[in-house]
Amino acid sequence: MKTLLIPLLFAGVISFIATPIIIKIAPLIGAMDIPKDERRVHSKPMPLLGGVAMYIATMAAILFFLPLTKTLISIIIGGTIIFLSGLKDDLKGTTPKEKMFYQLLASVIVVWGGVQVDFITNPFESSGTILYLSWIGIPITIFWIVGITNTLNLIDGLDGLAAGVALISSISFVLVASKFGSTSIGILAAIIAGATIGFLPFNFNPAKIFMGDTGALFLGFMLAIVSIEGVMKSVATIAMIVPIIILGVPIFDTTFAIFRRLLSGKNIMAADKSHLHHRLLNKGFSQKQTVLILYGISAVFGLFAVLVSKANSTQAVYLSVILFVIAIIFALKMGLFSSANNKEDHE
Repeated sequence: MKTLLIPLLFAGVISFIATPIIIKIAPLIGAMDIPKDERRVHSKPMPLLGGVAMYIATMAAILFFLPLTKTLISIIIGGTIIFLSGLKDDLKGTTPKEKMFYQLLASVIVVWGGVQVDFITNPFESSGTILYLSWIGIPITIFWIVGITNTLNLIDGLDGLAAGVALISSISFVLVASKFGSTSIGILAAIIAGATIGFLPFNFNPAKIFMGDTGALFLGFMLAIVSIEGVMKSVATIAMIVPIIILGVPIFDTTFAIFRRLLSGKNIMAADKSHLHHRLLNKGFSQKQTVLILYGISAVFGLFAVLVSKANSTQAVYLSVILFVIAIIFALKMGLFSSANNKEDHE
């Protein structure tokens, strides 16, 4: 526990000290989020670049607490590329193609460093038959990293939402990685948790600063790395299921958004006000209540993931099916497959 707690506190203190400094610097360099459309839920300009504080805290803690291996160096380089791409987007803007280029580049670099889904196991067999993926593991890994990097960014729509979900997810990864004996990855997950803890007091409603793409993309990328290195490389039969459950809130929200847009004939990249947090706001919940509800859902997913990681293969499948059915029922009840209000959709 001490091995994990000290890096967490170290990153937390740095993030907590750096964030107020960023709040003062952001307006001076024009790094402000100015409400320009109805999808924004804030009414006044807000400092961006909260991700800078979390990046500094994360990298400082990584260099201080983890040995510099080829894999870690690739993670540092990849994370820095994602960070810089988000920084550029927050300051000057980038095109979707440019964003994708940076994400693919960062993903290829970490794959070069050894971050890769090498095999999958059959959860329906107690023996846990292993299927080695060979070169097929490379596109699967890249798809996973790019996907998770963007899912966290897509839920970054309310004060404290993305940071809190990232915090809960990283703590869940700490518990699961420790169970699988992945000490280094457990430390990395603890560092991410610390960086978000230090930032959240300034980002929770009413927020004094936003993390921007700088933070959302960076956190998503790092959580994707943690999920592969800390869980997916385990020979446990539930290795592929656990990360999906832990990151359930952003994954399911993004998945439903894609299906919703396909069913309505829209571009899957089109922005709208039909995400889960928008639905809750439309039902009369305040920003703070909505965020706390989604924290609770994320915590339930995290708890399920920890239970699944400790269960045998049969129990893991049953638990996963139960959670999946509950998620589908909840999605149908919330109308996540249909547009909330056609007047509120924006291309």
